[in-house]
Amino acid sequence: MYPLFFRTVLSRLDPEFAHHAAMAVIRLAGVPPFSWAARGLTRPAPHQRTDKLGLSFPSPFGIAAGFDKNVVGVKGLAALGFGHVEIGTVTAIPQPGNPTPRLFRLIPDRAVVNRMGFNNEGAEAAARRLAKLRRRNRDVIVGVNIGKSRVVDVADATADYVRSATLLAPLADYLVVNVSSPNTPGLRGLQAVETLRPLLSAVKDAAVHAPLLVKIAPDLPDDEIVAIAQLAVDLELAGIIATNTTISREGLTTDPAVVAAAGEGGLSGAPLKERSLAVLRVVRAAVPDGFCVVSVGGVETAADVQERLDAGADLVQGYTAFLYRGPFWGRQLNRGLAGR
Repeated sequence: MYPLFFRTVLSRLDPEFAHHAAMAVIRLAGVPPFSWAARGLTRPAPHQRTDKLGLSFPSPFGIAAGFDKNVVGVKGLAALGFGHVEIGTVTAIPQPGNPTPRLFRLIPDRAVVNRMGFNNEGAEAAARRLAKLRRRNRDVIVGVNIGKSRVVDVADATADYVRSATLLAPLADYLVVNVSSPNTPGLRGLQAVETLRPLLSAVKDAAVHAPLLVKIAPDLPDDEIVAIAQLAVDLELAGIIATNTTISREGLTTDPAVVAAAGEGGLSGAPLKERSLAVLRVVRAAVPDGFCVVSVGGVETAADVQERLDAGADLVQGYTAFLYRGPFWGRQLNRGLAGR
């Protein structure tokens, strides 16, 4: 049913407009009595509960950052069966992001190209909404992904991240430093160990009791991935999220003219699967057993989730497949995992 609806209706809509329309429905799913019905259909099996980061996740699978940038759909996403929701990326200073159009579907590849540019309402607005959510609902696990404000020079990035961490860490179940988006100029340069060490140290101090993770790009060479993993362990971070979107366009089956028309930006979805899995294995081999590794990129099915868990992931996330699989994607995953 949903694939037909996607082909005949959603695929004809502007992708960003379609996302906002879908978010309106998701928000409704988080309001009783709709939330009661949704949870009854999508609830993970008890044996899927996963203990990590000092938290008890209803399921090892959650929604990656980028889907809910402004803390507006958390309750709805939880009602649809996702074990956690990572909001953001949030910046200290509100920003509109890059000019539109900035989101493009590559349907034959079940992929998306985005150059959103951290469009969000800022850390203060996110903190207000999180505080309200916490007063009314404490059972949803919410991670907060923070990034550099575009107007802030790279040389001043640490203070910018610390400002966001100070506002948001007290309200977050865990905090993520995003230095790997390809859509903010100079951001990926912060992944160099010599610049990353002082940044992560300062944010860790500001985060206080919130478990801190760092999110890395799939385009790094393996030796640099190992160096970042070792740095994260040395700084006693809680974990690594691998990976963000890729700037690669290799192996796509979509018409090259369509890919070229989409232009620059991060590619997510099915084409990222193999590299994301490879990076997971590199990270897992470089860190101790208790260190949390979150795998994201190209995950579509329960078999994909299980493959990541078998490869050493503690938690798994997705986003792009929601577009292609529909609102009961979480239910499909939970039923598939329950049977495994």
